[in-house]
Amino acid sequence: MVNRSMRAPAYVRLFAAVSRLGDGVLWYVLMGILALGMGEAGRIAAAQMALAGLVGVTLYKLLKRRLVRERPFVVSPDILAGTAPLDRYSFPSGHTLHAVMFTLIAIAWFPLLGAILIPFTVLVALSRIVLGLHYPTDVLVGGLIGWGLAELALLSYPPF
Repeated sequence: MVNRSMRAPAYVRLFAAVSRLGDGVLWYVLMGILALGMGEAGRIAAAQMALAGLVGVTLYKLLKRRLVRERPFVVSPDILAGTAPLDRYSFPSGHTLHAVMFTLIAIAWFPLLGAILIPFTVLVALSRIVLGLHYPTDVLVGGLIGWGLAELALLSYPPF
């Protein structure tokens, strides 16, 4: 339903651009800015993000290989893929996992970043559904895993 309601070219372009930034582009730039321009706290935050990112990639790839849930556009001819997926399976959403995880770590250290990162994270999660690449449950579980990994990273080295 969401996929069909957002088929207008402007929506597809917007969500494809958001999704592309969520591939890692924005996060790598943010880590670089934090590490190079925000002192010791920025270096620690960037290191936490990078290490948590490695754990996140490993975990979501393992889950996708084990659970082999086909993407919505593969299962249903009524759902159109708004952009090409990065891999075959849909569960969980790696984009959402990383967006939630990186956002939570970054704003734990630099709360003002929340004004930009929280709306961006919501758009990344929504983009995955709108583009026909994920089911809502893929996005929900990806977000929960990202939240859990962020909490573990922040427990290991709290920003206070």
